[in-house]
Amino acid sequence: MTPPQQIEGSWGVGPTPTRLHVLSGLDTGLLWGNLGVSLLVIVAGAALVPALSLPDAMVAIVLGCLIGNLMLAVAGSIGADARVPGMVLMRAPLGQRGSYLPTGINVLQGIGWSVFELLIIATAAAALSDELFGFRAQWLWTVVFGAVALILALLGPIGFVRRFVRRFAIWAIPLALGYLTWWAIDGADLGVLWDTPGTGDISVWQGADVVVAITVSWIPYAADYTRFSKTRRGAFWGTGVGYFVPDAWLLALGVVLVLSRDLGDPAALPAAVVAGGFAAIVALFALLVTETDEAFANVYSAAVSLQNFVPQAPQKLLLLLVTTAATAGALVIDLVSYQSFLLLLGSVFVPLFAVLLADWLSVGRHYTEAHVFGTPAWRPSLIAAWLAGFALYQWLYPTGPSWWVDVVANLSPPDWGIGATVPSFLVSFGLASVVARFSPRTAALGADA
Repeated sequence: MTPPQQIEGSWGVGPTPTRLHVLSGLDTGLLWGNLGVSLLVIVAGAALVPALSLPDAMVAIVLGCLIGNLMLAVAGSIGADARVPGMVLMRAPLGQRGSYLPTGINVLQGIGWSVFELLIIATAAAALSDELFGFRAQWLWTVVFGAVALILALLGPIGFVRRFVRRFAIWAIPLALGYLTWWAIDGADLGVLWDTPGTGDISVWQGADVVVAITVSWIPYAADYTRFSKTRRGAFWGTGVGYFVPDAWLLALGVVLVLSRDLGDPAALPAAVVAGGFAAIVALFALLVTETDEAFANVYSAAVSLQNFVPQAPQKLLLLLVTTAATAGALVIDLVSYQSFLLLLGSVFVPLFAVLLADWLSVGRHYTEAHVFGTPAWRPSLIAAWLAGFALYQWLYPTGPSWWVDVVANLSPPDWGIGATVPSFLVSFGLASVVARFSPRTAALGADA
């Protein structure tokens, strides 16, 4: 079956035309390198200590980044192969209507992380304006940067790379990272920090799960951007290496900041940085520039995911609706409790990727339009493989709001210390590899596409 016609040139659900396959491996690397720079990644690194010692935290970061970024790179390559958005791509393994399940979760994730990003950006901007001009007006900065995120999202991935990344972010990132790294280690006794033991509350593998969870939250978005890549090879290396570098760097920086300056709260970081003088103010401004692209990506991908539900809806309207919801959320939501809910959502994406990979491999590592738009409404066996991996993940390493963790605790989860990422991936991948060969792949005549 043929995909729905494109509306207003938005390239929402159908395969991108050849003339739009313009992002080189370097462009893709710059894009993902930009997306990897976030204060929230620093906070994820901060969560590893003092439970782990500094050496063990670094091992967890390396393990988690290698596993998570390999998954992300392969997801990017599959996106460059199929040339459709991430949630439309899920029609292949899960079915036309089956894809609605991860789509709903991904929309919630996109809006939720957009809320987080706008809150962090507005907090940093308020700290900066308070230092320079004597007023905070955080609500105003929330609205302003919500509008900026909308403008960037309207540019689309190609315009974003050409007009924002190449012109502004490419200089802002080294500046921000360089200063923050110096600030974190300035005056710290790294020898003492290295020898300080951890409390042992988590294992190295469980620490790696935290790292992977942050990285794989991008997997549902990968195809939204790599569908514009020139080649699958460029998409793979650009995505994997581009995100790996800032991912590992900022996670390690988060660990050091907690140990050297006792900063694990994202809301406290901007004020602490800006107190460092003029250089700190410049670095914080650079962070504002680089952080805005995170809000762009979450807004854009949430809107594109919504198009899997409503293919005929204008993308511009969906972008406006998502940005409005995220901006309103940043003004009213208690994010301290909301973050745990987002981490619960993130745990679904390791087994989901395993099912996608298994199905893609079963058809010879190439999805045609028929594989995406010609599947039946549901592929229940592959959905079951996904849910089995999710259940195993949560049983081995309960993640989410306290009430959810309490429920899982009643099931007596084992204390094996092996983490949940690898076991859940292997279970979903193994089951999906078997059932993909027997699950009906062709839709009945007249089925909904």
